[in-house]
Amino acid sequence: MTPHNEAKIEDIAETVLMPGDPLRAKYIADNFLSNVKLINQVRNMLSYTGTYKGKRITIFSSGMGMPSMGIYCYELYKFYNVQNIIRIGSCGAYSPDLNLFDTILVDKSYTLGNFSIALEAKEYHLIDSSKKLNEIIKETANNNNVKLIEGNTICSEVFDYYCDLEKFLSMFPKDLNLIAAEMEAFALFSTAKLLNREASCLLTVVDSHYKNQEISPSEREHSLNNMIQVALDSTLKL
Repeated sequence: MTPHNEAKIEDIAETVLMPGDPLRAKYIADNFLSNVKLINQVRNMLSYTGTYKGKRITIFSSGMGMPSMGIYCYELYKFYNVQNIIRIGSCGAYSPDLNLFDTILVDKSYTLGNFSIALEAKEYHLIDSSKKLNEIIKETANNNNVKLIEGNTICSEVFDYYCDLEKFLSMFPKDLNLIAAEMEAFALFSTAKLLNREASCLLTVVDSHYKNQEISPSEREHSLNNMIQVALDSTLKL
C-alpha cells in the first residue's frame, strides 16, 4: 500500500486503464467488467479490478492534471508491477476537422510545463507514447470499425477558457500540428519512459472551440463507449 492507494499488490493487474474521473472508472467497472472488486477509494479515487472477456484488468482513476496523474501512474508502475497503462480521457478540439465524440490516439504530447524537471531533473517538453501499445490500439480500432484520428496533443496545466485562446495557441510549435488539448498524457508518458514501461492515451472529443460544441457532464461520464471498447479490446492482446 501507499499513502494514495490502499490496494494490495495482488489486487492490481499488469494492464491498467486510467480514466481521470472516478465515476467513469465506476461506470466502466459496472458496465464492462465481471467479477469486479473495488480495490481503492482513498481520496475517493475509485478503482476496480475485474475480468473482461476472461482477461484480468484494473480500472484506476487518475484525477485531473499532471501532478495527480504523476502520483498514481508512478506508484502503479513502481510499486504494483504494472506494465501497461492506457489513459482513456476527454479532450477539447483545436482542429476544425474534429467533431464531438471523435476518438483520438495520441502520438506525442507537448507541454509548456516543467513536469520533466520535477520528475527527473531534465528539461523536455515533448514526449512520445508507446509505439507498441499504439500499434495494438490501431489494429483493435480497425477490427471494431472505430475511426481513430492520430495526432499530437497539448497537455495543459489550465483549462483554456481561462485565457485568450489564440494567444495561448501561438506559444506552441506550429510544426507539431497540435489537434487537441487534455491535461494528463505528458505526465503518464514521461513516467513510463523513466521506468521503462508502456503508456498510451485515447481521447474522446467533448468540446470544440471551432464549432461552439460541448457535451454535458453526464454525457462525458457515460457516452465515451467507442473509446472504452477499443481500450478494453486492446488489453486482450497484452
